[in-house]
Amino acid sequence: MQFITLDSERLTPSKVVCVGRNYTAHIAELNNETPDEMVLFNKPNSAITHSLKALHNDDVLHYETELCFVVKNKKFVGIGLGLDLTKRTVQSKLKNKGLPWERAKAFDGSVIFSDFIALSDSTQQFTFELKINGVVTQQGDTHFMLHKPDAILQEISEFMHLDDGDVVMTGTPSGVGEVVANSTFTVALFANEQCLLEQQWKVVQS
Repeated sequence: MQFITLDSERLTPSKVVCVGRNYTAHIAELNNETPDEMVLFNKPNSAITHSLKALHNDDVLHYETELCFVVKNKKFVGIGLGLDLTKRTVQSKLKNKGLPWERAKAFDGSVIFSDFIALSDSTQQFTFELKINGVVTQQGDTHFMLHKPDAILQEISEFMHLDDGDVVMTGTPSGVGEVVANSTFTVALFANEQCLLEQQWKVVQS
């Protein structure tokens, strides 16, 4: 079983629950419609990886940087960042046919997480960014989320049990793109202009 780290403690999520289309600018950049209700999908434990790769079975991967939360006792207790790795071409074909997204979103190695830190207040404003080779590529802010973290937790909990250690990903802002081999990805999380965490990955081919 794959693991995540919260304040040096290893946790084994049973699943990763993801929110789609939670930033207006990202909806626009992919020419999607704004949904009437929250878009949710799952990744299995086997989706978690600790190595950022450019390809999966020869399919090109795209990055989506997201604010993430760890669940314990039905509450958000940890916060970190993650990359939702997506087979965009496969996803587009599935969407056009009205089919589920698992082949594009839930394959082995389709998500990588920073370390998580303890969370004291899930209602405060957080910002985050992704730099690729030192250039800011994505910037996110909870202020611009269509669905705020506490509302996401409430919605998920109405129809799905969240086990201790499960992770909730809250959607990506605009600026998504292709994962290129040998690039350096750096994510950083901020609150009140203070950097709470930073993590870096070097992209390998496959």
